[in-house]
Amino acid sequence: MTESGSLVEERELELENAIQPQPLPPTTGSRSRLFAAFWIYGLINNVLYVIILSAALDLVGADVPKATVLLADVMPSFFVKLTAPFYVHRIPYKVRIFILVALSLFGMQFVALTTSISARLFGVVLASVSSGLGELTFLQLTHFYSPLSMAAFSSGTGGAGLAGSFLYLVATTWLRLSVRGTIFASSLLPLLFFFAFFSVMPPPDLHLASQSSTFASSARTPGYSLIQYEESSMTTSASAPINDDQESLHSRIDISKSQSLEQIMESMSRTVSRLGPLFFPYMLPLMLVYIGEYIINQGISPTLLFPIEEMPFTYYRDAYVTYGTLYQLGVFISRSSSPFVRIRRLYVPAALQLVNVVILAVQSMYAFIPNVYIIMIIIFYEGLLGGAAYINTFLLVSETIAIEDREFAMGAVGVSDSGGIVVAGTICLYLETFLCAYQKANGRPYCGMT
Repeated sequence: MTESGSLVEERELELENAIQPQPLPPTTGSRSRLFAAFWIYGLINNVLYVIILSAALDLVGADVPKATVLLADVMPSFFVKLTAPFYVHRIPYKVRIFILVALSLFGMQFVALTTSISARLFGVVLASVSSGLGELTFLQLTHFYSPLSMAAFSSGTGGAGLAGSFLYLVATTWLRLSVRGTIFASSLLPLLFFFAFFSVMPPPDLHLASQSSTFASSARTPGYSLIQYEESSMTTSASAPINDDQESLHSRIDISKSQSLEQIMESMSRTVSRLGPLFFPYMLPLMLVYIGEYIINQGISPTLLFPIEEMPFTYYRDAYVTYGTLYQLGVFISRSSSPFVRIRRLYVPAALQLVNVVILAVQSMYAFIPNVYIIMIIIFYEGLLGGAAYINTFLLVSETIAIEDREFAMGAVGVSDSGGIVVAGTICLYLETFLCAYQKANGRPYCGMT
């Protein structure tokens, strides 16, 4: 190659680099707003789910398996996550926020203001749909921001567990407020989504979004469209003016034109094929962790009881609510631990969680653990494992999946936790009944008491 030709190529490379959007150094203010927005997303999206599970015994009574509430709380969410990759890219983020608020607000009011179990479960279903769509939406939003957004969202979800279970414990166990009033007050919490989305969250990272657009334009699979962020839906009066290039990059959503049935089937086939490489490294270990912890939470923990005089509670139902709070405390700590502790072998927490299932199931049947305080420590440890598996799974996805596939992968891997909970809930419909009957047959009738 001649010297002149080399100089021409170097000049072309300089020009190409010059026109690429360059990442702007984040300011302290923008980082704070980013963390606050995604922490609120995680907190509010999960807090209603936690409150519903904490209230399961109060909503259906001691004689109905608590897994009934669990399945109503997770199956609609699981269905949304399972099907969303085929249609969610058609819904702008701004529209999704309004959908989330409406579903969760009216759902929780149904739970609070009705008396029949079927009506309450219908309200739980509405809130579950909101939770599933919300988790998928906010995980995908992290694709347009720095890794701080993922850490904040994960910490917020952990905080939701702790806040929801603890507030329900304080309101109904310590202060003896009514279940109806507590749940009705919680129905107003989703209004904070508006505040976080329209007032707190900063504009997306132009550099990350432009990288995604560049990769997607050359490597996008047919039928899958990159979600373009609506800048007008998120800027605030405090935001810096947006230039024309930024606005053209983020002010539209790429909606595919009408497709034939053959094209739709091809698109679905390609979507399924993209799930394959994600299953064993990420989806299966996360699913196993969730199967283990929800078998414990909804099938075994309602039976982990001692005579009331041997426990620090006034009523037997207080033990169930306390176990839930300790579990959520563990989840919160571990989901917030990623800056300090990383787990890259995802099958390790999965295996340890299944060991917990065996220990507590044997305890339920044979009562070999001498007091309730040891049970509390195991429940707390169970939460640590569950939270660690969650945050480390999604961090590994963000670090190892190519940027053009990362948005899809975040949403797809999010199916795993709901899938695991559905499996666990189905098992618990029979497991809790079996364990409770076994205890009663052996002179331990506590699980039928409140």
